[in-house]
Amino acid sequence: MTTTRANGSLYVNIENHIATIEFGHPASNSFPSELLERLTGAFDELSNTKDVHVIVLKSEGDRAFCAGASFDELMAISNLEEGKQFFSGFANVINAMRKCKKPIIGRIQGKTVGGGVGLASACNYCLATEAASIKLSELAIGIGPFVIEPAVSRKIGLAAFETLAWDASQWKNAYWAKENGLFSRVFETITELDKEVQLFAEKLASYNPKATQQMKKVLWKATDHWDELLLDRAAISGELVLSEFTRKALEKFKK
Repeated sequence: MTTTRANGSLYVNIENHIATIEFGHPASNSFPSELLERLTGAFDELSNTKDVHVIVLKSEGDRAFCAGASFDELMAISNLEEGKQFFSGFANVINAMRKCKKPIIGRIQGKTVGGGVGLASACNYCLATEAASIKLSELAIGIGPFVIEPAVSRKIGLAAFETLAWDASQWKNAYWAKENGLFSRVFETITELDKEVQLFAEKLASYNPKATQQMKKVLWKATDHWDELLLDRAAISGELVLSEFTRKALEKFKK
């Protein structure tokens, strides 16, 4: 069932040491600020929940995984502080995922844009379907993928990030994402995807939690400065979203 709530929905289910976070929004699973805050809180809480050994991140429905930032909220930003605060939402989620003590599996069933690519990049292991094309469309509307860049570049490398970022109107298919390290495995159907996500989550949940926690520390080495870096990047985006170019681009997109 797909949510119709304007601020979206977020559900957490814990079973057999596996926590599943499912987010949803009627606008292609995009993120308003409130939903970003709730997602950040969910990762923080599950990080310290002893009964949880692994986390699965998924979104509602069988189409888009995540359309990135809420278009309506982007349109509504009226000053620098609001702009920085809005883009800080993605910064906070990525930092929460980075610092989370539990391994995070991304279940990517469909198209993923902007901030959604950032979320996938902050997962430790992503499984996807053939429909899971990706795009960084930020430059096309006068801003840039600044907040998510560290996470995406860390995952797929700077060259692949540039390919996505500069060609802001171009979709890259799921196999491109797999070849460049964003996705670990790609499946033909959602049924296959869900089966393999469950099997893989059960495997990870059976491992020594102390070992997986240390593994996360090793994999995210030299990223402690991201707490400040991502907020600085949010300020850049927050300023650009107020520019005349971006205002016109958003209006054109809305029409």
